[in-house]
Amino acid sequence: MSLHPSHPVLTCVEARAWEQARLTDETQEWAAMQTAGAKVALSILEDFKEIGGLPAGGRILVLAGKGHNGGDALLAARTILTERLGTSAVVVLAFGAGDLRPLAGRALDWLREQAPDRVKIVPQELALAAGQEYALCLDGIYGFQFRAPMDPASAQLIVRVNAHKGIRFRAAVDLPSGIGETSVPTAFHADFTYATGSVKYPVLLPRHAVVVGRLRYVDIGLLQEDSAPDATERILLASLLKPLGELRAAQSDKRTFGHLLIVGGSHSYPGAVVMAARAALRSGAGLVTAFVPEELAADYAARHPEVMWVGCPVTPQGGLAAGTADLVRTRSTKATAMLVGPGMGAEAETLGLAAHLVGEAAVPLVLDADALRPEVVACVRSKPFIGTPHAGEFERIAPALFTDGNFTAPQGVLVLKGPLTRVTDGKKIYHSPFGGPVLARGGSGDILAGLIGGLLAQGPKDPGLAACRGVVWHGRAADLLARSHGQVAVETSEILEQLGPALTS
Repeated sequence: MSLHPSHPVLTCVEARAWEQARLTDETQEWAAMQTAGAKVALSILEDFKEIGGLPAGGRILVLAGKGHNGGDALLAARTILTERLGTSAVVVLAFGAGDLRPLAGRALDWLREQAPDRVKIVPQELALAAGQEYALCLDGIYGFQFRAPMDPASAQLIVRVNAHKGIRFRAAVDLPSGIGETSVPTAFHADFTYATGSVKYPVLLPRHAVVVGRLRYVDIGLLQEDSAPDATERILLASLLKPLGELRAAQSDKRTFGHLLIVGGSHSYPGAVVMAARAALRSGAGLVTAFVPEELAADYAARHPEVMWVGCPVTPQGGLAAGTADLVRTRSTKATAMLVGPGMGAEAETLGLAAHLVGEAAVPLVLDADALRPEVVACVRSKPFIGTPHAGEFERIAPALFTDGNFTAPQGVLVLKGPLTRVTDGKKIYHSPFGGPVLARGGSGDILAGLIGGLLAQGPKDPGLAACRGVVWHGRAADLLARSHGQVAVETSEILEQLGPALTS
């Protein structure tokens, strides 16, 4: 898999060395802190929209340590107070004013000068007293420099903040305090963690997921150089989508942009294949042909005429029957990719059909849903393919794809769906910091599969690019949907309406 627009995930030691080599004096450090603070603040304001936005008169609780992490948090608060004139800030200096390092002290001065009537420095006992309410809590106590053990005063502060019922949105700057090269059980519980400068490995560890919350990457320009270290694990960037927003060639026709075949649908799961086909259309694919149960084809064609719906024979239970293979074969000569699985069901005859199609396919494949079974995956052999499993499906197919812990599909790419979706070819692992709980509903995976399938049809020589780009696009669209309509009162298909804005926002 070629290297796609991404930045390396660093250990805390690597991050410290990288920053020290590039921020060689106080002027550079201060500039980086200002950038980090401002970008964290703007990211928070965007994410806050998922629950209606930061209230006009909201209060911010800032937990500031003695070093750069505390300075970043204070500068983030300054930007928020500048952007939202009705907000105010309560600052708790975790180690006292006397221990502030010069730049953290400068950040505090900047905050107080920006809004002298809206900033108060108070002890933790007063800040966290019963009845105190905050729209936002910014955690800037430690950052990635943390090493166990934690001093008792900081531990007490974090325990009290975690238990406080009057905080609506909890944001950690860089890493939740208590997480670092070595970590402790007493860590700040964040709703969002805003990794600044680079993403550090501790925030990706499964055991820290409950305190990290949702991960965002705040790029402040430190990893733009060609000399940025390589790494097995990387964080995907929104710039991956930039080519999709550019002008297409004027001398184009529908064949220029690929032809995707989709095989799926059943009487038990009639909607999944529709969402996959609609997502494939939105991906920019020139042609989409879908093979579905015969009784469903006419209705689908009436509602979505852009897709070429092919009615296929069905089993007594309503799944695709073996005879579907002949219909696929007759229309596959000009196809550039094939998606198998959405809404297909798990009847023995239908799974046999899927295995047969995968075994004889002459184009790159996307395998989703019930096609993600060992007997189907085993037929891939050395073909280019993308699998899109969630955790349960991954456990089901892992024996067919991994030997002694090594990924043994030479041209295979896996999209491991979850709160932090990952894409891997067994050599690199790409993490996507986009999307969130708005995707935790039926059908979102069908949209992702159709989107990836459409992208693969347009670029069949690079399955890794199609997978990474599809994951980022899907996640960005989900973020826009949640910010405009909230996380709850939405329908999965509304993600489709945000795919266009996700390329231009």
